[in-house]
Amino acid sequence: MTLPQLALSSLAIGLVIGVGLSLLVVWAYRARARVQEETSLAIPAGITDVLHSMDDAAAIVDTSGLVLASSQAATRFGIDVGSTLDNPELRQLVRGVREAGGTATESMRLTRGGLSLDPRLVSARASVIGTRLVLLIIRDVTEQERLDQMRRDFVANTSHELKTPVGAVSLLAEAIESAADDPAQVRIFAARISAEAGRLGQLTGRIMSLSRLQAEDGLTKVGPVAIDEVIASSIEAHVVQADSAEVELTRGGDRGVFVRGDAQILIEAVGNLIANAIVYSPRGSRVGVGVRAEDGVVEIAVSDQGIGIAEADRERIFERFYRADEARSRRTGGTGLGLSIVKHATQRHGGEVRLWSRPGRGSTFTIRLPRIDAPDNLDAGKKSKKKRARKAAKSAASARVRNGERA
Repeated sequence: MTLPQLALSSLAIGLVIGVGLSLLVVWAYRARARVQEETSLAIPAGITDVLHSMDDAAAIVDTSGLVLASSQAATRFGIDVGSTLDNPELRQLVRGVREAGGTATESMRLTRGGLSLDPRLVSARASVIGTRLVLLIIRDVTEQERLDQMRRDFVANTSHELKTPVGAVSLLAEAIESAADDPAQVRIFAARISAEAGRLGQLTGRIMSLSRLQAEDGLTKVGPVAIDEVIASSIEAHVVQADSAEVELTRGGDRGVFVRGDAQILIEAVGNLIANAIVYSPRGSRVGVGVRAEDGVVEIAVSDQGIGIAEADRERIFERFYRADEARSRRTGGTGLGLSIVKHATQRHGGEVRLWSRPGRGSTFTIRLPRIDAPDNLDAGKKSKKKRARKAAKSAASARVRNGERA
């Protein structure tokens, strides 16, 4: 081999060795970086900022279940930086995702820290970040579940309640057809059909009122409302019912106070309380309606001397279709929606309803509403307000409960 050939061969061999060594060094560096990445617990850039901006509970967890970073909402479930996941279901979810890769979501119940120890229904979602970290997001869906359950109950209860008058009307119609040759029986059945039709109309009207109150635009005519006119219209709408039951209606307390809201809705709410009080009061007793204005709050109290409400029923008395005395409510034609309407109407006006009751001594329902100053154009608007109040009273009287319902 000549000298030039030898030199070229040596150069080629050196070049191959150099390239091989360079590739080996590059591979070594990459392998080292990969190992560092796999064993590193460093949180990717930007993840912490994202966690801090989240409303849901979220955390970055390592292979041992140690919380490396978390959102502020995560503290409600006892998930803090530096702590480990205590809940076995969360640990199992994180472990399963880390082993299988990808993302997994499970529903579970967790207990929140602080004053509330009630289990919360959550949707927990775990996703792999890198090889050693897992992103855990916990969304509280308790309220959504409650609303869905309320919606299902409302539909089921409404369907059940509508079946009774509809079925009665159908049976009475058949009875009329069978008794066509007996005018006296026809009149009796016709009167019962009329009563059932009235009950059906009352129920559907109550359902519509409650639906409007629960809608986002439940209050359509908002303005200064004179409580004097609300009380007067509510009492006027139930004078006949009180006279028939031999119950005296009395009124007392402060005058000339105003709230902001919808006059007709407030008249219906107070009217429901008066109707209930009359139904559950013995003959010869008294139902009192009082008003007190103090510290920016107007209180409208409706008191009776009736049978009272058992302590076990007081927590549920404002639920839809709930009846403390099922037999009595059925007999008096109650729908079980009156107090629910009172509660939602009061809440729509930024207030609350309170209850005091003792079995055998009577009950007092108190509506508390934010007070406002009397409007400047009070004198100029008296006629218009009186006209609206009369219209509201007329509407309330036409749709009122003849025998009311407390539960």
